[in-house]
Amino acid sequence: MTVPQFDQWLGDPARPPLVMGVLNVTPDSFSDGGRFADARTAIEHATGMAADGAHIIDVGGESTRPGAQRVAPEEQLRRILPVIDAIRGRIGALVSVDTTRAAVARAAIDHGASLINDISAGTDDPDMLPLAARTGAALILMHMRGQPATMQAAPVYSDVCREVADYLQARRRAAVEAGVSERRILLDPGIGFGKTVDHNLALLAGLRNLAALGPPIVIGTSRKSFIGRLTGEDEPGRRLAGTAATVAWSVANGAAIVRVHDVESMAKVVRVIQAILRGRAG
Repeated sequence: MTVPQFDQWLGDPARPPLVMGVLNVTPDSFSDGGRFADARTAIEHATGMAADGAHIIDVGGESTRPGAQRVAPEEQLRRILPVIDAIRGRIGALVSVDTTRAAVARAAIDHGASLINDISAGTDDPDMLPLAARTGAALILMHMRGQPATMQAAPVYSDVCREVADYLQARRRAAVEAGVSERRILLDPGIGFGKTVDHNLALLAGLRNLAALGPPIVIGTSRKSFIGRLTGEDEPGRRLAGTAATVAWSVANGAAIVRVHDVESMAKVVRVIQAILRGRAG
């Protein structure tokens, strides 16, 4: 996917779902245990995900797993910039940067990233929303209760669907007030970020209402612990079937982007669900 194609996709009310491949250039990712912390292996993996059907590669240099500690912007950049430099414009997929720090996002954009994926929805760094406005980068605003280090410490909601929707609407307004184009904002309910298993299931069950808010909805369920709880799979890499179920459900209920680790399998799931929704092949 090229930048002009993505821009056209953002403005299309009938936009087809996209697959975002996860690329954690970190030593402590929950899902891959640091397999891609080395730039060479990360570049190879990004190339493979694009060949397998990823429209976007989401490159992150700071783990956001439960209990994760913060990583300085300088270290994030040391990890991600060689990868972005190697893949931008060369693999047929758009590059996204997964960070809450404006300095990291700014450098990533300068090196070819077109999308900012901010799990703090612009609250971690006051310069993030103005940066997105100045650069014209598309921006994913995600809901998270607390910080990764503490977010799973007994999260409580009175109505998780309403509270998450209200928060995302408020952060969208803040981004627009900062100068971000409304059509370049995407929303993510933050499955697994400060939520119990039941909270995650309620958000997925109510996904169609969230999609009705208007902006493209990003869903990241891939390999997450709630799937392990439901399926009895303790090893994240063995949660493929459960992930496939959530991806199929999400696309059928209005998700615009699914963020996944197992791109080849999940791209096939997306294609089949699209065909069912159309009622025809091709």
